[in-house]
Amino acid sequence: MEIAPIVAELQHASTVTPRLEVYRYSGRDVDVLTTGVGMVATATWCSERLCREPYDLALNLGVCGTFVPALALGAAVHVVADTFAELGAEDGGGFLSLEDLGLPGPDEFPFTRGRIVNAAVPQNPALRALPQVTGITVNTVHGDEASIARIVERLHPDVESMEGAAFMYACLAHGVPFAQVRVVSNVVERRNRAAWKLPEAIARLGRTALDIIDAQ
Repeated sequence: MEIAPIVAELQHASTVTPRLEVYRYSGRDVDVLTTGVGMVATATWCSERLCREPYDLALNLGVCGTFVPALALGAAVHVVADTFAELGAEDGGGFLSLEDLGLPGPDEFPFTRGRIVNAAVPQNPALRALPQVTGITVNTVHGDEASIARIVERLHPDVESMEGAAFMYACLAHGVPFAQVRVVSNVVERRNRAAWKLPEAIARLGRTALDIIDAQ
């Protein structure tokens, strides 16, 4: 559903696998990889593809929830730093990071101070026009007031998704230029689908993706 407005504008060339379709657009080859939901599927299928082809640019496209009221629903953003929010250990009511646990250090590749950072944003005018934000990647999206307050206090994220940091990790590991582009579909709060702007967000995502491809 999220990629439907994008592929509607592309010319289908071939089906490589059930997850990978090849398209043409304005003289460019565009591979569309549908990884499935969550960080494990994303890391697995992105790495499987990135080790096979020398891509000029990899884009992670999807919707997200926002913790920041100033980010309007339907706003397109570029997530330049992301964190695996649940990677660590509980200690009573507290949370221990990998650094706290004496596990891989906060600056061990591909981490920068415990985050996955896009330090080399591609020189793409449409991409650089997007607001830059920080994100968290989670297995369980937040929907409880107490847990939302804790994660905001600990990590101060702007947005959350279930895939972003895994995609960024894979791209850094394979040395591929990349960008995580998301459109805000909802506020992170107790689950309230009636307040979401999902169709509008998906439409905006399609327009934004094509603008980036056009500018590449």
